[in-house]
Amino acid sequence: MENKESFIQRYKSTLKSMDTEETIDLMFYRPIGYAWAVLCAKLGITPNAITIASIFIGVAAGIMFYFDNMAYNVAGMFLLIWANSFDSADGQLARMTKQYSRLGRILDGVSGDLWFITIYLAICLRVSHTSEFFSAHTWVIWAIAVAAGICHAKQAAMADYYRQFHLYFLKGEEGSELDSVAAIDVKYNSLSWKKDFMGKLVCFFYRNYTANQEALTPAMQSLRHTIKEEFGNEIPQRFRDDFRAKSKPLMKYTNWLSFNMRTIALFCSLFACMPWLYFGFELTVLNILLVYMMLRHEKICRGFIKEIKDGTYKN
Repeated sequence: MENKESFIQRYKSTLKSMDTEETIDLMFYRPIGYAWAVLCAKLGITPNAITIASIFIGVAAGIMFYFDNMAYNVAGMFLLIWANSFDSADGQLARMTKQYSRLGRILDGVSGDLWFITIYLAICLRVSHTSEFFSAHTWVIWAIAVAAGICHAKQAAMADYYRQFHLYFLKGEEGSELDSVAAIDVKYNSLSWKKDFMGKLVCFFYRNYTANQEALTPAMQSLRHTIKEEFGNEIPQRFRDDFRAKSKPLMKYTNWLSFNMRTIALFCSLFACMPWLYFGFELTVLNILLVYMMLRHEKICRGFIKEIKDGTYKN
């Protein structure tokens, strides 16, 4: 019994939090990811190495979706699932071995982007050859794909940002990867283009990524500023608990905007032999979820700003 309890505790320590985990992940990807993480820890494989491996597997999956052949498509589905199990494993291994890094966080985001860029290209090339309409109007599918890709990037970025903000109040700075442009600027300005070209380049793109997240969340940024001004680094536990209670119901939307909901829609469109339907799903359903989530979260933040200024959380 003790061994079982010890195993469960070790496994739970590799999760971000029960607040932010999705049901499919808890039932499928996290247990598989934990097994990969344990194996990699024994072999001395780093989280970043797993992330890089997931890039190659995910790109291979995307290539399989180019073919108008269900056997190839199903093979691609299994490869994509495999890639995502590695994506789960890299984070679990990082938490298990305390190998956190900003580079690892950036690589993790880039890996998913490269998977879906390949998938988008494969779908566009496929329907350009197999659909009578898109063969005659090739520009249409490419325009739709570009629009869907832009929306995808916004959806994934904001889902991750809200999740990290929730974790910040749940677990503190150590349990969250919440960043800020101000903090990144300190790192960016300390690097030299001549001596640290790659590091500065990565920091440049990551800064722009974070700046975009901050630009889309004005009330959240005002709340962060108000908290710093009123509490400094000693945020009252009561505030943390209250924020968590209001933010937790929104975590399901951050999960719906992430990998699992997308792949279900993608696989359904492939089984229906109409892969272009996936773009429609991103442009409609996921965008509606994104806007709703953003509006709700901004309203919550404005409410807490008012309460803080009214003295609700003063001792």
